[in-house]
Amino acid sequence: MNEHPSSSVIRPSGCPGLLRVVQALDGGICRVKLDGGSIQADQADAVALAAERFAGGVIEATNRANLQIRGIGPQHDALIESLLNAGLGPRKPAGDDVRNLMLSPSAGIDRQMLLDTRPLAERILLTLQTHERFHELSAKFAVQLDGGEGLAMLEHHHDLWLCALVRDGEPWLAFGLAGAPLDKPDSAVPLALGLGLVVAVLELFLDLARPDQTRMRHLLAEIPRDELLVQLARRVPLQPCPDWRRGASIDGLHIGIHSQHDDRVYVGAAAPLGRLDAVMLRAAAQLARDKGDASLRFSPWQSLLLPNVRREDAHEVLARLEELGLLGSVDQPLAQLIACTGSSGCGKALADTKADARQLAELLQRQGRGLKVHLSGCPRSCAAAHVAPATLLAVAPGRYDLYFRDATLPGFGALQAHDLTIEALGHWLDARPRSPLDA
Repeated sequence: MNEHPSSSVIRPSGCPGLLRVVQALDGGICRVKLDGGSIQADQADAVALAAERFAGGVIEATNRANLQIRGIGPQHDALIESLLNAGLGPRKPAGDDVRNLMLSPSAGIDRQMLLDTRPLAERILLTLQTHERFHELSAKFAVQLDGGEGLAMLEHHHDLWLCALVRDGEPWLAFGLAGAPLDKPDSAVPLALGLGLVVAVLELFLDLARPDQTRMRHLLAEIPRDELLVQLARRVPLQPCPDWRRGASIDGLHIGIHSQHDDRVYVGAAAPLGRLDAVMLRAAAQLARDKGDASLRFSPWQSLLLPNVRREDAHEVLARLEELGLLGSVDQPLAQLIACTGSSGCGKALADTKADARQLAELLQRQGRGLKVHLSGCPRSCAAAHVAPATLLAVAPGRYDLYFRDATLPGFGALQAHDLTIEALGHWLDARPRSPLDA
């Protein structure tokens, strides 16, 4: 595809896309959606070059395993064209927004996987982009396909989630509406009906939802879940799934060296606070050519993986990623922190969250702590798709309210302290014993 449509053809949305550059304080933002979080080395080079030529060189790894280019100047049409020429566009222009299918970063190679989700994912992504009615879906409407991997993001809520299970030696998919694989499933279907289930759920949603009901949870607030499932069962045969539970994922598998299901390994490293630059991305792509399979995979933890690395090359690969400025150990405090764009790039942010997060990382390093903290410049929580164990919500430049996650409370959880500076937070932590919130 070498042509892109005018903005009038693309469904209106405040979210950036590949074909829709959204303006921010630091320039335009273009979101490059990656199929299953995966990108070929040559495509990564194209993203790096576009960021250098047409923007400020800043590339972000998002919490849904996509990439964003920030600081785009007036040549945004040329930027879009270069990315389309690299094969990073949708099958149909109007299908760009709906390419929201999350897989495990280790899909197809994970030691714990119950099935390789990639063949079904390819069919789902094609259908999302080419089924014209699905172009009516919100740019935030999202599907998760989970193969039972040890490396899996199980806390992000999706409008539809599907998770592998095995019944009598045969592959099945448990699924749920408006939730995550750790929830109780609504029902199950054989793997062969997986695509049909996705189509049926999305068509039913579009049949029933008003234009203002953009997410599955909005529809469920009006139509009881049981009633919705009865209607769904008229379109695709469903089976009960009363006793199934998704096993927990394993923390930290997105960083470091980890065995695959074969005799190779994958090597992961995190982009500090989700930020890369063109030099880092280009060098990682070359490393993937030299030591892997010429591909990179991005994760919902804002990290990247090099799959299919020979075991004898693994430590060299990790060391070279760290030399680029990527974080190769979960023990580094910065690897546990999430921060939104902050006031340097977003007009809604009340604080420079990126700079404050680096100050916090230094403080935690001195204290020998690895607290999992999300710094948010405003209540929208753009940087985290789920509630973090601890949240610092900006109230003024350099000042934050501190919340701890509490499943019984809405929003960020329980307020622990008000109007803290980063330094004051250090004193607050010093005065309290370590807790389960420490990484």
